[in-house]
Amino acid sequence: MTTPHTLNGRFDAACAQLPLVAILRGIEPADAEAVGLVLFEEGFRLIEVPLNSPEPFASIAAIRRALPAEALVGAGTMLAEPQVQSLREAGGELAVMPHADPALIRAAKAAGLLCVPGVATPTEAFAALAAGADALKLFPAEALGPSVVKAWRAVLPRGLRLLPVGGITPTTMAPYVAAGAGGFGLGSALYRPGAKPAEVAERARDFARAWREIAG
Repeated sequence: MTTPHTLNGRFDAACAQLPLVAILRGIEPADAEAVGLVLFEEGFRLIEVPLNSPEPFASIAAIRRALPAEALVGAGTMLAEPQVQSLREAGGELAVMPHADPALIRAAKAAGLLCVPGVATPTEAFAALAAGADALKLFPAEALGPSVVKAWRAVLPRGLRLLPVGGITPTTMAPYVAAGAGGFGLGSALYRPGAKPAEVAERARDFARAWREIAG
């Protein structure tokens, strides 16, 4: 049984607050704290810095230091097991990847991290769950529309969070939610490199408002 004090309990609480993952691809460490703070103020509790960003672990550490424990901060585009230890050393709690590498999923779970791998087929989805995935990232969402979410929901475990990622905007979320999506990962429609905190806050507000209107 999870509690708010466990990592899974914190993940449940973060998703209950707002199940939208802010993907800060390309962010610079100097900008990370300010952007993380405005996202938190707009209700975001899940923040990801992809590892193909400049000095990503420095940005992860900066955001982690700046935000309360109810936020979960992690790395995206994780591709190799040594990155797991680097993420832990930066204080991150969430490992996100574009693919479903069972060895990497197991390494992340063995290190005590939450793990959300990317999947594009039911075979990948069930293999990722067998390796210990906590939720699944449906990627790329542009190619895997709401009809895929609906079909997968018929066979995936009840209560599993399925998070479409790729091309999501405030106006495209509703059909995915109706089909069974439990949240989203948000990329360039939320953050682009060099965006000012006020701009990010405005976009975050639009996404949060859209989610609450859809979810009721």
